[in-house]
Amino acid sequence: MRLNRILLSTALVVVALVVQVSVLARLHLPGAVPDLLLLTVLGLAIVYGHVGGALIGFGAGLLADLAPPADHAAGRYALVLCVIGYFAGLIKPENGRLKSATGPMVVVVAAAIGSTLLYAGVGALVGDTAARHVGLVSLLVTAAVYDLLLAPFVVPGIIALARRLDNDPLAETTSAAKTADISSGWLSSGTGLRIGSQRGGFGALKARTRTRSARVSRIKGVKRL
Repeated sequence: MRLNRILLSTALVVVALVVQVSVLARLHLPGAVPDLLLLTVLGLAIVYGHVGGALIGFGAGLLADLAPPADHAAGRYALVLCVIGYFAGLIKPENGRLKSATGPMVVVVAAAIGSTLLYAGVGALVGDTAARHVGLVSLLVTAAVYDLLLAPFVVPGIIALARRLDNDPLAETTSAAKTADISSGWLSSGTGLRIGSQRGGFGALKARTRTRSARVSRIKGVKRL
């Protein structure tokens, strides 16, 4: 990943985690907690692709696993966000622009449900049965609703910011300079060919003149004989 991508992703992930822990988690909403960290990973994955999404998801999840008041095994949420970031990055458009908001909204709902199921599944493997006591169905419904309501205020802004900072002016300048060099080289090569042809024409004219002079001298020599 580029340095600007790493810095932007780190800053957004840290801000999202702080807001989620200090604000969203204290709202005491029924069911799940709005997952701002998940929406941040989704927005970055849509811009940076599946590889970048997996790396950002793993780092964000690991930071959430280690940040207080985490009460689960370290690496559990890192695995969840790594998988979610990878699959979310697969919808990255080739031209870098989304035609409609339907695709990202579907991805948000699928990611909210998928992350809840995957988190509960990993917890069941390590002996954590908290999802059963709370109610898995209510968690799925509330997670999808909360994330879907929060997504229009988070995901488009992250996508726009990531795209703006991903355009490297230095790379564009270098590319323009390379194009200019190619153009100037093409012009100079064309000029060189023309000058060469002109030089070749002058050389041929001189050679013809010398040949004619030699012929005249031979004829004069014959006449002299």
